[in-house]
Amino acid sequence: MLDLARKYQKSIGDQLGYHNVEFRRGKIQDLKTNPELLDRYLKAHPVGSVADLAKLESYENDIRDEQPLIADESIDVIVSNCVLNLVRPDDKRQLFSEMYRVLKRGGRVAISDIVCDEPVPEHLVNDPNLWSACVSGAFQEEEFLRAFEEARFHGIRIEELRSEPYQTVEGVEFRAITLTAYKGKEGPCIERNHAVIYRGPWRQVVDDDGHTLERGARMAVCDKTFKLYSQAPYAGEFILLPPHKEIAAEAAGLFDCLRDRRRHPRETKGEDFKVTRLSGSVCGPGSDCCP
Repeated sequence: MLDLARKYQKSIGDQLGYHNVEFRRGKIQDLKTNPELLDRYLKAHPVGSVADLAKLESYENDIRDEQPLIADESIDVIVSNCVLNLVRPDDKRQLFSEMYRVLKRGGRVAISDIVCDEPVPEHLVNDPNLWSACVSGAFQEEEFLRAFEEARFHGIRIEELRSEPYQTVEGVEFRAITLTAYKGKEGPCIERNHAVIYRGPWRQVVDDDGHTLERGARMAVCDKTFKLYSQAPYAGEFILLPPHKEIAAEAAGLFDCLRDRRRHPRETKGEDFKVTRLSGSVCGPGSDCCP
């Protein structure tokens, strides 16, 4: 498949007018190791002894650090269609770590795969036909989302979960799922007197950092969280209330994550805010909402 793709890469690019596609060979659970570099090394340095094997391992470590297949924080979007289930259970934690490693801050994943509604019995896990059909290696539904959480993704959203099973085997139902998630919520919590108001419709929600956001209430958030809420996938869910007087980042202190989550309006406006401003129309200039 890789040879076929590369064979027609130039001709397809010529027809489209773009040459911005590159095919790389590797394992999704190990995006640092470049197998093609290892192949070249082995052709020139066949392994015939323990000493040769040690040299191969040393070379592999060197290229992982100096010539990674995919560099850290170099990818905008990762897409995958029914691949994660083909990774061995022992490698699945590394799989999610690798996806997170290569994504840029603010990057996202869009993953389609198969999940199951209950644990898969061991004898089905060991069935090669079911494994290659993306069935017996399936994540359980909640386990799939938890794997993204444990890898530090945020804004995790189920875009689609089919109501009809893809397959049912011995009473276990397997369904297609499409999920999106984002990278970039790490960083210090700086206090700059920001507040947000959750629009609803839920009475309250809890985000990936454990912030409880009550509908209609001015909730205190740090500078990092305030910026996150202005971007996908949260944009539009909150009314953003920056402080009237901006606090320079170098002058800001640490945000107290244990404080009362609500923020008094005076924190945002300033204690000395004494402005009086009268308007002739409640609805504002140019509005026809009022009689």
